Amino acid sequence: MDNYFKKILRRKLYYFAAAVVKKYKPDIIGITGSMGKTSTKDAVYCVLGKSGLKVRKNIKNYNNEIGVPLTIIGKEAAGRNIFKWFLILGRALRLLVFKDRNYPDVVILEMASDRKGDIDYLTRLAPIKIGIVTNISTVHTEFLGSTANIAQEKSFLVKNIIPGGFAILNHDDELVLKMKGLTQETTFTFGFSPDADFTAGNLNLLYKEEDYNVKGVSFDASYRGKTTKFFLPQVLGSHLVYSVLPAIISGLLYKMDSEKIVSALREYVSPRGRMRIVPGIKDTQIIDDTYNSSPLACKVALKTLGEIRLPEKFKRYAVLGDMLELGSISEEAHKEVGKAVFSYGADVLICVGERARDIARGALSAGMPSENIFTFSDRVAAGKFLQQRMKTKDIILVKGSQGMRMETIVREIMAEPENAEQLLVRQEPGWQK
Repeated sequence: MDNYFKKILRRKLYYFAAAVVKKYKPDIIGITGSMGKTSTKDAVYCVLGKSGLKVRKNIKNYNNEIGVPLTIIGKEAAGRNIFKWFLILGRALRLLVFKDRNYPDVVILEMASDRKGDIDYLTRLAPIKIGIVTNISTVHTEFLGSTANIAQEKSFLVKNIIPGGFAILNHDDELVLKMKGLTQETTFTFGFSPDADFTAGNLNLLYKEEDYNVKGVSFDASYRGKTTKFFLPQVLGSHLVYSVLPAIISGLLYKMDSEKIVSALREYVSPRGRMRIVPGIKDTQIIDDTYNSSPLACKVALKTLGEIRLPEKFKRYAVLGDMLELGSISEEAHKEVGKAVFSYGADVLICVGERARDIARGALSAGMPSENIFTFSDRVAAGKFLQQRMKTKDIILVKGSQGMRMETIVREIMAEPENAEQLLVRQEPGWQK
């Protein structure tokens, strides 16, 4: 698709999507942040899907100036097929001319930004009733320059909340908490801090009795003196609790009772490629976190890997690819991740890509034995090496930026590769070319 056609298409999609929102007046729940957007979107959808309302969420990972309008219109992208793009615009026109009685009451929109102005653009297209900010970290610094600039960009989600709306903010992230003063609307904070409005605590990883496999997490959520226990049977790690807390708040805002929210979240499944447990060959467990990577997300994943209960004879593998779009901080950020590999207790480090060599250097400088550190220029060689080396009951974390396609390593070592399309990220035909 050439730039001229894309520019025209962008304008048309904006016009039609904004008109659809104006006509149907759905509640827009906007979600942004440096990480955890998709997990939070899915959690909110999981809860509100049991509210009795008609609810829609982003189609696929449609979270930009093309994808958000497509979600509002309710159609998938047409790629390079110009005729199909005209059909999409025709669908939008039909929504405006005729009344679609099945149009959703609530539209949950993940909103991404890697350049200045993206969030302001999206929130003017789809005015926000409930704005959720997950966290701020060093992602896309190549384009936005600094975490302060990232926070400023994401803050437009809060600034543009409509009158009578709500802000839901991560109390444990200093840059997010500062956004509390950017809106006059009602604000709720969440986190593990006792000072948050909605506080999580008593977090426990739960294991199957017959082996060491993780079966989920339990935690308590407290608000105004009332505590409710939650069990997430298919979730791994404390950071996913940060995704679930805004979903709980959203459910309460829509007058759902606690029991119904608890029941809904038992069905929550973390998205593909986001800390999802996949059975591996040789009766191993794979932590598939291959959707994308950043310094903070990588450290969080390594911390979770270190927290999993495992007898000494079994090993924890960290298989890490390049983290992209970090600009001038890239070398130091990779070295810091390497230090975290050692401090969080990984036994074996396998690095994939040129930038990831700095992860190896960081781990070595922190004290990790050189005989436990391996570097590869490509993922195919790394996957074959790992397949030969891993043993029964080992646990393997696989993570890297989208461009590194680390899911191919997961496919190499998963117990049922025939189920890759259902379990792994980026298995669509367009990604397999």
